[in-house]
Amino acid sequence: MPGRLITIEGIDGAGKSTLAVALHDALRREGAPVLLLREPGGVALSERLRAVVKDPALRVDAAAEALIYAAARAQLVVERLRPALDAGEWVLLDRFVDSSLAYQGAGRGLGIATVRAVNDLATGGLEPDRTLLLRIDPTTGRARQGVRGESADRLEQEPDAFFATIAHAYDELAAAEPDRFRVLDASRGPHEVLQAALGALADLPRT
Repeated sequence: MPGRLITIEGIDGAGKSTLAVALHDALRREGAPVLLLREPGGVALSERLRAVVKDPALRVDAAAEALIYAAARAQLVVERLRPALDAGEWVLLDRFVDSSLAYQGAGRGLGIATVRAVNDLATGGLEPDRTLLLRIDPTTGRARQGVRGESADRLEQEPDAFFATIAHAYDELAAAEPDRFRVLDASRGPHEVLQAALGALADLPRT
């Protein structure tokens, strides 16, 4: 059976990484071969590009930002995603193309269609089997970021209006593809979010 690509999306502070780890553990307990990856990252080149694009000391143009994310994504697809999916593995991916559509397409004002075209080239048209969108009020997401005790990266330093635009863009993306997206209430506790995520994957055969 071919593998499944499950992506987790949402604004900063929605709890994507927390859900990704919990979901990975839960699926492995069910016996599914599951690989957990993040974006940008997952392979050596992409991890280096991650450090560049998130560095608050650097000035990065919006178009350059979109292209850096796409380049990191292209390398991840070739090195890890395609081989794992061809081998029948499930891949949980913390962010994918929808992040670029929301952040660079809408947030940076480059346009959804433009950013989508760049990423179609980067991914070779690879699309997720299911996307879990963690929906949270941007103000709450920002508050969660503040209690992490970590320095904000370059994107996390953007103003509230930036994240409100992104949250709205995510809602529009989900509305346009209801068969692929499942929207989860990220204001709930981690266990409740995990159970909702497992329910959102229940119709995808595990074996």
